[in-house]
Amino acid sequence: MGLETRVYQKENNLRFGKLLRASLTDMVSSRFLATQLAVRDIKAQYRQSYFGILWAFITPLTTAFVWIFLNSTGTIRLTDTGVPYPVYAFSGTLLWSIIKEAINTPISSTNAAKSILTKINFPKEALVVSGIFKLLFNSAIKVLLLVVFIFVFGVGFHWSLLLLPFALLAAVFFGITIGLFLTPIGMLYKDVGRLISFGLGFVMYVTPVVYAIPKEGIMRSIMLWNPFTPVIVTARDLALGQPLQFLPYYIGLLLACVPLLFVGLVFYRVSIPIIVERMSA
Repeated sequence: MGLETRVYQKENNLRFGKLLRASLTDMVSSRFLATQLAVRDIKAQYRQSYFGILWAFITPLTTAFVWIFLNSTGTIRLTDTGVPYPVYAFSGTLLWSIIKEAINTPISSTNAAKSILTKINFPKEALVVSGIFKLLFNSAIKVLLLVVFIFVFGVGFHWSLLLLPFALLAAVFFGITIGLFLTPIGMLYKDVGRLISFGLGFVMYVTPVVYAIPKEGIMRSIMLWNPFTPVIVTARDLALGQPLQFLPYYIGLLLACVPLLFVGLVFYRVSIPIIVERMSA
């Protein structure tokens, strides 16, 4: 009986490995298709908008300015951040918008392709890669404005700023990992998309996005355990030249995301064709 169990597990491992290899292969082989889809979507996104590319800045800027106004007028009292608050608030809201967009990228890219999924057979991973390309494009634009903030408000250049692109890639990696698990469920039930937006809105307020971690109390404990905290704080510390407060937690979190990303890719690969077949029935 024990021998049979071991053989069964071995077959499962081979099955998983084969699916993962096929998924990664399709991601690489479909990069041209993914690029074409991303370019098409980016052009459509900004061509059909009056403000065009400015929309990439508006959301994080608006959120940051609300908190800057509340803090400067004394409406709320925030813990000292150690850097000019406008830079702290904008960098936090910018990083949060990138993570939020990364989580939504797999589901939004896949949902947008519903009309062709049921008609054309192509690697579904191309949709994820296309979404990542769009996300990286939008993020690069936002980072340029962050650099302007850093110099305008007197923070200045630090060598750690050169590592910021790697921290942003890690934030995208973290968000995409979460998004892959949510995509199949989100395609089946539209309520999932609304729940994601609602949930992330709540999580933002228990993450040091626009205010520093309190020195004591239950909110401090929640923020310290929150997995979003090291992703936001480490990227901001690199941008602003601050000591890296959560480096061990940050590294451990990213290492844990590697196997989770592989599982998410296999889950996506297996579930999307089943959902597409159900949609076309």
